[in-house]
Amino acid sequence: MTARGRAVLALGVLCWIVAIVFGSPALYPVAAGLVLAVPLALAWVRITLRQPHVSRLWPGRNLFERDDVTVKLVLAREPGLPLPNVVAHEQVGRLRAAEVELRSRGHGRYAGSYELRDVPRGRHRFAPVRLSISDPFGLAEAGLALEEQQALMVYPRLVELERIFFDGGAGPEHGRRLLLRRPVGFDLHSVRDYQQGESLRRVHWPSTARRGSLMVKELEDSPRDEVAVLLDGDPGTVAGSSPNSSFDVAVRVAGSILLAQIRRGRRCVLVLNTAGRETQAVSSDGPGWQRALELLAAAEPDARGPASSLLKSAESTAVRSLELVVVTSSIERSLVDRLLERALTRRAVALVYVEPESFLGAERRREPDLLRLQAVGVPIAVVRQGDELATALGGANVAKAVARA
Repeated sequence: MTARGRAVLALGVLCWIVAIVFGSPALYPVAAGLVLAVPLALAWVRITLRQPHVSRLWPGRNLFERDDVTVKLVLAREPGLPLPNVVAHEQVGRLRAAEVELRSRGHGRYAGSYELRDVPRGRHRFAPVRLSISDPFGLAEAGLALEEQQALMVYPRLVELERIFFDGGAGPEHGRRLLLRRPVGFDLHSVRDYQQGESLRRVHWPSTARRGSLMVKELEDSPRDEVAVLLDGDPGTVAGSSPNSSFDVAVRVAGSILLAQIRRGRRCVLVLNTAGRETQAVSSDGPGWQRALELLAAAEPDARGPASSLLKSAESTAVRSLELVVVTSSIERSLVDRLLERALTRRAVALVYVEPESFLGAERRREPDLLRLQAVGVPIAVVRQGDELATALGGANVAKAVARA
């Protein structure tokens, strides 16, 4: 019962008392109408409060950051006594709240819509929708919460890269493309008996010890990803606020490089240094690319360890790749050491440094470690707030930018 309902009920009782005290028969119908209106309104609201189903609809196209989107809210229930006034209260992730009046569309369906403007990148989960159901006169009201597991996926806005700063060779070759292009390697498949003349390097000693005779490793050709793009989600270096924080820019950088590589027909893998440490192999504009886009959309700077920890094991996806591109805002010593080690062993590596100071309006500081990497031939691009990504990643003035960093 609403405050208006209580007031109407009190007025009805007062009219009834006045009719009795002053002997006014004309007030009895008025008093009866006021008193009965409230329980009738309550009954109407409760009878219509059946368990409905709610769903949300928006345009089927992919949504990108800074887009506007209209969300249609649809309430379906069994046909019967029509619902009185229905207002839905929506909360979309960290976006604004919305109130929507749902109007009848016939056959037990009620619908309304609201608009979200300038939506940021992310996976925005819908909170349970709260329904406020009241009679047309506002005498009675009931609430109901319905949960529908849905999320609004907003992808990062990537840029087309005709040329990438490490196109001349991402490694210590100083401008010469590596000749090793075949994305293969060798993995242990099985063991078999040793045959005369075979190299003892292929002997599998554990099996030899168990069986008492020489056993050799049977190797099979296994694919290797050509390019690994490692996105660092170190929370300690995030500067600025969404959707223009340093991490948001890093996400666009990683996605744009990945897109440029797969359009050249290269096998790629996306590696995220976030809380989940997800990886996704991508070979074409297919399901793998769609999944990579979803990971980039939902990525948050919540890493529990440094990016260098993903480069320690020889079995790491990033380490096994033929070329490695690291996108980070943190120039930590352990990461630099890993990249130097890779470069000095003639394995291709490149670095994109998203400068956090530029997102805070702070003075640029020198990063000697960037110069160390550049000295051994590691291609480096520095991205600052307001930079055009196509220009910053295209190789224009890369050496000069590093010298100023």
